[in-house]
Amino acid sequence: MIKRVVGVVAAALAGAVLATAPADARETADFTAIVALNNCSGSVVRPPTATDNDPALVLTNGHCVKLMGANEVIVNQAASRTFTLLGPSGNNLGTLRSTKLSYATMKNTDAAFYQLSSTYAQIQQQYGTRALDLSATRPAQGTGIQVVSGYWKRTYTCAVDGFAYQLKEGSWTWKDSIRYTRPCNVIGGTSGSPIIDGAGKVVGVNNTINESGGRCTTNNPCEVSQTGQVTVRSGIGYAQQTYDITRCITTGNQFNLTLPGCTLPR
Repeated sequence: MIKRVVGVVAAALAGAVLATAPADARETADFTAIVALNNCSGSVVRPPTATDNDPALVLTNGHCVKLMGANEVIVNQAASRTFTLLGPSGNNLGTLRSTKLSYATMKNTDAAFYQLSSTYAQIQQQYGTRALDLSATRPAQGTGIQVVSGYWKRTYTCAVDGFAYQLKEGSWTWKDSIRYTRPCNVIGGTSGSPIIDGAGKVVGVNNTINESGGRCTTNNPCEVSQTGQVTVRSGIGYAQQTYDITRCITTGNQFNLTLPGCTLPR
């Protein structure tokens, strides 16, 4: 997975990374509803069934919670964590706080959802910020996307190149992962960034890139086909899809893994 970053190192590198951002990047998404964690990126997201008065959710990676076991699942665990909420231009608006970790895993996917102490309405009233909608539709190959990192305050623009039947990295295996075209050459600290389509909806969560051409090792994921063929794509990044997760969220933004159509690991 994309390495989480230590704050001191990140601060030292931030200027260099921002200075080398592609000059011709066609950025359309801004930083509305994007958050920065102390080691990763994330976003305030709204499932299709949510109401204004529901506690808001923050989406990030499971590995941004901790390096989880290959079969580990966390559901409804008390968790106090802070998130820096960004404004459209990347300015810091304030601090959001979680009350629990609603769901996290690195089995089949690499995703985590924190429940906040604030509702969507309260965030809108205090900061003038709306959440990003979680799409309930699977993205298509060729879809234009943007990876928006709150940690680096940087946006990558590319497209969905295709999908990996299985993506293996070290002891972890993820299913039906989004493969980026090459311009989304994401780096440490972009972990947990939302993947935003042309309609402004979240279709995935950024989680890894093959850094040096290694085969199925940590920081060097490989693709495994249905027939077991292994493909290594050096310098190519990946995200985990989120459309199917919407089937696991019910009234009050609560996760219910027994809902019809919910395929999240239990």
